[in-house]
Amino acid sequence: MKIPFFTWLFLIPIVSGQCLDDQKSLLLQLQNSLQFDKASSTKLVHWNQSVDCCLWKGVYCSQGRVIGLDLSSESISAGLDNSSSLFSLQYLQNLNLAHNNFTNSQIPSEFERLTNLRCLNLSNAGFSRQIPIAILRLTSLVVLDLSTFYFPVLKLENPTLHMLVRNLRELMKLHLDGVNMSAQGNEWCQIISSSLPNLRVLSLSNCHLSGPFHSSLLKLQSLSVIRLDNNNLSTHVPELFAKFKNLKSISLTTSGLYDTFPEKIFQVPTLEILDLSNNPLLQGSLPDFPRNRSLRTLVLSKTNFSGTLSDSIANLTMLSRIDLSSCNFHGSIPYSIANLTQLLYLNMSMNYFTGSIPSFSMAKNLTEINLSHNHLTGQVTSTRWEVLLSLVNLDLRNNSLDGSIPLSLFSLPKLQKLQLSKNQFSGKLHPFSEVSSLRIVDLSSNRLQGQLPNLPQMATYLNLSTNNFSAGIPAGIWPNGNAAWPISEEIVIDVSYNNLEGTIPEEIGGIYSLGVLNLSHNALTGQIPSSLGKLNHLISLDLSFNNLVGHIPRMRRPETSNEGNKGLCGFPLHEECKDSGSHSNDDIEVDWNIIIAEFGFIYGLGIIILPNIFSKRWRIWYSQQLDDILSKIFPKLIS
Repeated sequence: MKIPFFTWLFLIPIVSGQCLDDQKSLLLQLQNSLQFDKASSTKLVHWNQSVDCCLWKGVYCSQGRVIGLDLSSESISAGLDNSSSLFSLQYLQNLNLAHNNFTNSQIPSEFERLTNLRCLNLSNAGFSRQIPIAILRLTSLVVLDLSTFYFPVLKLENPTLHMLVRNLRELMKLHLDGVNMSAQGNEWCQIISSSLPNLRVLSLSNCHLSGPFHSSLLKLQSLSVIRLDNNNLSTHVPELFAKFKNLKSISLTTSGLYDTFPEKIFQVPTLEILDLSNNPLLQGSLPDFPRNRSLRTLVLSKTNFSGTLSDSIANLTMLSRIDLSSCNFHGSIPYSIANLTQLLYLNMSMNYFTGSIPSFSMAKNLTEINLSHNHLTGQVTSTRWEVLLSLVNLDLRNNSLDGSIPLSLFSLPKLQKLQLSKNQFSGKLHPFSEVSSLRIVDLSSNRLQGQLPNLPQMATYLNLSTNNFSAGIPAGIWPNGNAAWPISEEIVIDVSYNNLEGTIPEEIGGIYSLGVLNLSHNALTGQIPSSLGKLNHLISLDLSFNNLVGHIPRMRRPETSNEGNKGLCGFPLHEECKDSGSHSNDDIEVDWNIIIAEFGFIYGLGIIILPNIFSKRWRIWYSQQLDDILSKIFPKLIS
């Protein structure tokens, strides 16, 4: 995990001063040796010899000496080896090279010369292979981050984890996420607890560690962050975690945890983040929460947690993220949840919640609400949706909600996903706002009726299928008339299984990005618009089971379905069109290249033939010229 550079500054005093000449020279040599993308660089590209180097971006000085260097996210791809001038910056205490791409190179052994380093961040910098012994010699380190969340992979085999931490006893923050060290629980727990008495942050996600946890971890009484995601721990969570007095964050996702999670851990007063997601064998229930707790993030998704939610959840006044999706909770969603004013994200999908949806109008900064796949009932008018101006995603699919869909949902300025399918919503659909940001709208499998509304300007997926919409498809339903929608993605429109009547408007050909169109199982009449044949992106067209007639226009490349329309004829059906009048004039395609070639041939032929027909003098002259040409080509034949 990347450690922001400014969080390190409490470790050392920063005193400005005019840059010393030797320090500037070393930095300029470093700038010249590193290969980096000047277009994306925000620091190196601005280093200028005419400016005091202590004023350069990413450079921090004390009495003219460089003690801090932050070159993170500079798109550096090469130029750091054992000859680099970087290793001559002997006063350097903080070094951040995170988020670069050193193209699978090994960490240079010359790092051992930077003996004053207290903070070293090489996370996600593209280094690979074995972590060098040189790192062990940086005995003043307080923060070490060698984590990587993508290939290539660093290894900790020789030196081993034991050798590393035994030498770096001053460490307060250790981030080795993604480093392959393969160790058993009794081993790595005891190694770390016996060597790092001041450790505050332990982050060893995806390190091929196994369980069980060892009680020796209790020696680390300063520990505030435990992050062990994506390891095959295959163990239960011991109650000893509740005994860490300064514990702020526990993250144990995808770790093969099982048995019952201790309720006492929920009660740790300093705990801010708890993430146990994707441990399907982990059981537990939520306790009654006391007041004035610090919990901000609660993620239990894809676990076997069950039971009901207590009204005491409202005592967690700092909660900003709740994810209880894919669990086995039941009962009603407490109305007290409306008092969580800091809430930003709420996901309780894939459970067995019943009752009505509480109001969220107090949580005005909510960005996502997902209550899909439950057994919720009642109307959704209790929430003042218009105050949720930051809402981006609302998902209430697969419930038994009824009543009308509130008008305010169609005018929320940031709402991009509105998914209300497979409920019992009824009534007419309100028009979408002209300033709507909706991109995905799924209102299928409800009881909506009336005429189709105007469609959202920015939508890429619209599903109104399996409702009771009737009347015709208005010609003005397509945004901007015949103009293309202002988006580049392929558009999906499904209004199948309704009671739509009348003809398909020709204007549909104006949706140039249309990729999938399903108008099947309606009562549409008339001919298929020829404009559909001009849509380059159309890959699926379903017009089956309507009352369409006439010739099927030639399509460029879509997978089409026209069955159940007895009046249609022409390819790809076996029914030939007997009445030429049924052909649309727009369907006749003229190949002008062929016509021009034929016209030229006829014109040239006419120049030769017509004079021979109407002029005797021309015939005599033409014959003499032809004889002369043939005599030159076939002299023996002519003689």
